[in-house]
Amino acid sequence: MSPYALSVLMSSLAVGTITTLSSTHWFLAWMGLEINTLAIIPLMTKTHHPRGAESATKYFLTQATASGLILFSTAINAWTLGEWTITNLNPTSSTILTIALAMKLGIAPFHLWLPDVMQGLNLMTGLILSTWQKLAPMALLITISHQLSPDLLMLMAILSTVVGGWGGLNQIQMRKIMAYSSIAHLGWMIMILTFSPTLTILSLIIYITLTTSMFMMMINLYSTNINKLATSWLKTPTLSALMMITLMALGGLPPTSGFLPKWLIIQEMTKQHMGLMSTIMALSALLSLFFYLRLSYVISLTTAPNISNSNLMWRARLKPVVVMPIIITLSLMLMPITPILLTII
Repeated sequence: MSPYALSVLMSSLAVGTITTLSSTHWFLAWMGLEINTLAIIPLMTKTHHPRGAESATKYFLTQATASGLILFSTAINAWTLGEWTITNLNPTSSTILTIALAMKLGIAPFHLWLPDVMQGLNLMTGLILSTWQKLAPMALLITISHQLSPDLLMLMAILSTVVGGWGGLNQIQMRKIMAYSSIAHLGWMIMILTFSPTLTILSLIIYITLTTSMFMMMINLYSTNINKLATSWLKTPTLSALMMITLMALGGLPPTSGFLPKWLIIQEMTKQHMGLMSTIMALSALLSLFFYLRLSYVISLTTAPNISNSNLMWRARLKPVVVMPIIITLSLMLMPITPILLTII
């Protein structure tokens, strides 16, 4: 792809997200979401592969349906209340809008498009879809969190954590595993959305940090499935060890950064007398932890020094990515500064 075209598309992604984040009018927010959708579709098809075209088609149809639902809900709201302000919603519009934004994010039971779309993308576009494309819909959900139905959000949260853990168990493709990881993390975010939006923001920041570091390591190691991941120790043992610890952080094991949001969310749910829900969420997190542990086992314990048939260098040179050490450090070591994070947010 031409650098000029790539710069225009990346700028459009930024403009679309910033438009949605800064808007107080539903039509402007919808327009920002549409700019986001139209900007990422050429990035999906730049590989000139049938899987890329299939992913772009599925993504476009899903996002177009969700955008239509957003327009429908906001039109009902304007007809009922006589205004287009984001902060005022009637119950019917609130329910339809929650479903539409869940479709855009890939929250269960509207998640079926996400693993297939992720599998047809290259790793850099998958990183954008897993992180940047979550910002605008999640910002809208946080803005209207006080008007959403807690029962509907809790139902989708439980389904997301269970489906995200269960769906990733038998996967061998890293992009599908990261898609199911995204579904499970989104379930944790929306579970606490109506009770503590600040915890949702903290969870989103940590999820983006962990996912970015994981995708950057996969890009450096060219690891798109478990077999390639098993030979990564031959290329860069240090980066493979860091990837193993990052997988533990995605699973939520202490003392990594991934433990922080799960701990605070379960604590808040206990304060809200939601003991059964917090127990189900904690048990469903064990499903996700299982396939993260399996990947760590593949990286660390199943690799002999001579199993690779390719002409790999014994110590491959990494791409000079300046931001990667910072992201990995943040992924692993945010637990000690928890009080400062809570004070800032």
